[in-house]
Amino acid sequence: MTNVRLNLPERQQKPRGKGLTILIDNGVPLNLFMDTIHSGSNHIDIVKFGWGTSLVSPFLQDKIEFLRERGIGFFFGGTLFEKFVSQGKVDDYYALCKEFGCEYVEISNGTIELSVEDKAACIRTFSREFTVFSEVGHKDTDTSNSQDSNHWLASIIYDLEAGASKVITEARESGTSGICREDGNIRTDIFTDIAESAIPMERLIFEAPNKKMQTFFIKQVGANVNLANIAFSDVISLETLRLGLRSDTFHHFEQKTDEVVK
Repeated sequence: MTNVRLNLPERQQKPRGKGLTILIDNGVPLNLFMDTIHSGSNHIDIVKFGWGTSLVSPFLQDKIEFLRERGIGFFFGGTLFEKFVSQGKVDDYYALCKEFGCEYVEISNGTIELSVEDKAACIRTFSREFTVFSEVGHKDTDTSNSQDSNHWLASIIYDLEAGASKVITEARESGTSGICREDGNIRTDIFTDIAESAIPMERLIFEAPNKKMQTFFIKQVGANVNLANIAFSDVISLETLRLGLRSDTFHHFEQKTDEVVK
């Protein structure tokens, strides 16, 4: 960032353990992918190849090599993991991640019926070789709405104890499920109970695919909150939200310029 005399929130330099910005690639064209990564690399920590797009996206290997050259991590969407699980092919998924040289793996149960015990067993197995991001919350809105904060807290703690490095809170690319209602409003009951628990905020990654959600989490947690499912078009705009350089967070950081993750 340009050296200026403004009082702005402090952001960790890369590689950072908190304040992560995780983009979601839903199959963007190669040139757009490369241009975005090149121009925003200082603000991008990891790229997720969403759901099962990695199996059908052209130039996947080219994208991965481009990320490696710039020190940016990547992983495949949890839905792809669940597809392998549903067909009894967890070992094949493990081999696939090894083949592509993944550092990170997402383990979730937001689409299929996978018990917390079996999910934890997968976390333990994959954490021997990979940095595991688990995900909690369900993609189906009816199921999601039936899950209260006690369910979320128990799931997060269970996954962390099983060996997950960080836990992702489900919101989908649309921001209409998981920690959100179908109308896009955040379930503040769940978030409040998580925030008031003993779970360190740096161990959580909040999916925040739109400005409304990004603003909420930044105001609640701070400039260095971990955010995922960020669109390729939002790299710079998200960083300005983190720094109070956009109207939505402008006055928040005027009051408190040294906001950090708890």
